[in-house]
Amino acid sequence: MENRNRGIIEMLICAALWSTAGILMKLLPWNGFAVASIRSLIAGLTILIYALATGRKMIINRKTLMAGILTAGVYTCFSCANKLTTAANAIVLQFTCPVFIVILSALFLKTKMRIRDIITVILTLGGIALVFLDKLEGGYLLGNLVAVLAGLLMAGMYVSVGEMEENSRFSAITLGQFITFLVGLPFVITTRPALTAVTVLSILALGIFQLGISYILYIHASINCPPLACCLLGGLEPLLNPVWVMLFDGETPGVLAFIGGIIVIITITVWCALDSKTGAETTAAQT
Repeated sequence: MENRNRGIIEMLICAALWSTAGILMKLLPWNGFAVASIRSLIAGLTILIYALATGRKMIINRKTLMAGILTAGVYTCFSCANKLTTAANAIVLQFTCPVFIVILSALFLKTKMRIRDIITVILTLGGIALVFLDKLEGGYLLGNLVAVLAGLLMAGMYVSVGEMEENSRFSAITLGQFITFLVGLPFVITTRPALTAVTVLSILALGIFQLGISYILYIHASINCPPLACCLLGGLEPLLNPVWVMLFDGETPGVLAFIGGIIVIITITVWCALDSKTGAETTAAQT
């Protein structure tokens, strides 16, 4: 119980740090790929230093490399989505990852979908539709699609990382950071991001705190919390992310996007809570 409580606290702090991505990215007038690249380079070095300082070994194999590629996809897509649509849309659409876990499991692992799973998928897809209908301009549409892709890739990341032991988790996340850096490096070279006091502080905060330290906390939390519990606690992120952007940048989602976002967040949060409760009851019955 003590380990579980520590995992819950770690995941809540992690989600709070994650939620600062929207406002910090809005302060950076850089290309989305460039933001993702430099942010991940700083985060990768932060995680690597921590891993080596605490005696963890870097493990590079097929599983950690695949998880690293999925993780890099999440970082890159989310960063680009923040530049193409509102911060609220980007984070809410990425938060659909648990639904993708259910859909992918049913399609590829032949897992039977329960009634609650089907209802969750339908309500979530309805919420996503409202977000897409809010603003149909090309930029917003592309940004929304990229954010949905981030959610799909995050589903793969949660599943792949959740099955690993601690050293492999650190290795996969660290590989993901450096793969993201390499993918975005050509955009850094060609766009030459402007360096000012604001941009330097913003990218350092993104790399060290928002992504580096937060993922160290996530890895520790995932040891004591199952993937769905981590995802449920991570629900704090889509609630806080648009709040920071609205307070400090003045960006607000449209009415349809707001309603759709609320539907998505409530639906997935309730579904995760019910699923976690069912899992706890099953475990208790077995013991």
